[in-house]
Amino acid sequence: MEQVRPLADEVAAAVSAAMEKTLPAELASADPLVRPSDRADFQANVALSMAKRLGQNPRELAGALRDHLLANGQGIASVEVSGPGFLNIDLTDAALLERLAVRLTAPRLGVPASQSGECAVIDYSAPNVAKEMHVGHLRSTLIGDALVRVLGYLGARVVRQNHIGDWGTQFGMLIQYIFEHPEASWRSEDADVADAGTGGAVSALDALYRASRQEFDADAEFKERAQRRVVALQSGDEETVTAWREIVAESARAFQQVYERLGVLLTQDDIAGESFYNPWLDEVVDELTDKGILEDSEGAKVVFFDDIRGPEDKPVPMLVRKRDGGYGYAATDLATLRHSVQEHGATRLIYVVDARQSQHFDMLFRVSRRAGWLTDEVEAVHAANGTINGPDGRPFKTRAGGTVRLADLLDDALAQARQVVAEKDPGLTQEELDQVAEVASVGAVKYAELSTSRVKDYSFDVSRMVSFNGQTGVYLQYTHTRIASILRKAESVEGPSAAFHPELTLEPAEHSLGLALDAFGRALTEVADTLEPHQLAGYLYNLAKSFTGFYESCPVLKGVAPEVRANRLALCELTRATLAQGLGLLGIAAPDRM
Repeated sequence: MEQVRPLADEVAAAVSAAMEKTLPAELASADPLVRPSDRADFQANVALSMAKRLGQNPRELAGALRDHLLANGQGIASVEVSGPGFLNIDLTDAALLERLAVRLTAPRLGVPASQSGECAVIDYSAPNVAKEMHVGHLRSTLIGDALVRVLGYLGARVVRQNHIGDWGTQFGMLIQYIFEHPEASWRSEDADVADAGTGGAVSALDALYRASRQEFDADAEFKERAQRRVVALQSGDEETVTAWREIVAESARAFQQVYERLGVLLTQDDIAGESFYNPWLDEVVDELTDKGILEDSEGAKVVFFDDIRGPEDKPVPMLVRKRDGGYGYAATDLATLRHSVQEHGATRLIYVVDARQSQHFDMLFRVSRRAGWLTDEVEAVHAANGTINGPDGRPFKTRAGGTVRLADLLDDALAQARQVVAEKDPGLTQEELDQVAEVASVGAVKYAELSTSRVKDYSFDVSRMVSFNGQTGVYLQYTHTRIASILRKAESVEGPSAAFHPELTLEPAEHSLGLALDAFGRALTEVADTLEPHQLAGYLYNLAKSFTGFYESCPVLKGVAPEVRANRLALCELTRATLAQGLGLLGIAAPDRM
């Protein structure tokens, strides 16, 4: 498979070679600090940092590096010393076009499989059984899905892990309530489930859960019966386990409907809920006890940390086993991590979970390292995400103050996308309008999420999301359809097909677009390194803007020589392919017509 390094890496290698000739050996391996620049193709800032350490004039050092680059750097058109010692580096059009020609024909656009040999276990989405998915699940689900796609594309073996909440006291409470209220309909085949709302069986279960919680809190006798039901579930009582399995199955079907509507990769085969790890909890406690990690605290098994303290400077422990012998989610997460390393051979553990769980994951990783499950060969990361707010910047709630159902949020986006698309193209049939609106609405929601740094909060504003202008998913999809239209027109008339011609002199807009196209692989590497899908989302937006600038200033189909036409068609085709691949890695459809 032909793999192509980004030109930025080639320039960095050339600057490093110049550093080896001009700097002392102990400094020659430093980062050459090569970055894209508005003043040139690339800028290298290494002369400033090195000159300070050597006590030299940075412009003189930059001049020495420039001379070596001009004498030895292949494909370099010019190098200028700027300001206090920056190196502004421009490439030849031929070098750029030769690189683009390889990318156009290479599998995977020539992107290197930089994650080959890695195994990434990605824990994301994780809704709770018997509860409807709500707006709070959107971020983890979409960020996790994008990371799965990107790391897999870069060659990693990826394990999708949907750690649903399907165990614990709440199920004894819910099952007991259902047994005591046989008139309560909740199964999908029950005729009156629709009365519970548009969520079907899980909507009905959600309502029953809230009712059971009220009774649990208000009635001490029901609370005692519910607690006995928990024991029955944990001990394998057939009647209780059968009811529990039905509830889990109904929930899993409902989750899958949402996942399919969102177009994410999760399936029911990816579910590994809390119950899955139940058989190993005793082993985990025994192993941690044998290694001297667990301590007794008022009958419970806990881990204390010298530097994690709460109010009044009291230590905050990680509770692994309760005084009654039961287990909390900390024990399950420890078993999950242990299983991921030992059974899946994970080299990278990624937990896409709300930032408010940061202390829990800090404890989880520290205990796991003390236990020897996490070694220097295994990286564990809490890929924390912020929250979603409403358009007013306040926490996203319904008018009644409740949590927004994820299905309702998608319905709202679909309705507004249908209105915008109908105004944009009133000639669409109803079927065409429905198809375009569905693709645009899901793409809009995804891009709004994935174009924001995962650590930041953001406002969910559907009106802005479905716009054909600005930094939106719809704008990127529309750019793809516009390029596809250009290529269809080119096929309908006689003339040379798309092909790069390295002998040509490029217009500035062509050169700029070519540089943007070459940077695709580097954007993916940034996502892999930082676990920030917004690096790719931002790259695609800048690529679309570069294409718009190119198309507005460089005629493609008419009024140009055949080789120029072929070259510009090749730029169009590579842009289309890169946009399609990039959007696909964000889980966004790239339609040919819109």
